[in-house]
Amino acid sequence: MGALPKRKKSKSRAMMRLSHSAVKAPALVECPQCHIMIRPHHACPACGKYNGRDVVSQKEPKKTQPTGPLAPPKK
Repeated sequence: MGALPKRKKSKSRAMMRLSHSAVKAPALVECPQCHIMIRPHHACPACGKYNGRDVVSQKEPKKTQPTGPLAPPKK
């Protein structure tokens, strides 16, 4: 027989232990070249740039509209 707890863990203590395992929204920043929202410290999938340099070669530059809270309003 393995190790067993001496006392029952209350619902409050069990939920406090699980409070840090919630799913959080990913952090996003705006690409300075094409102004779409991307993950920080990642190459932009639309323009292929990272830190002002081309790191991913693109066959054709994608025409994407900026999205997110920093996007200009649509007319």
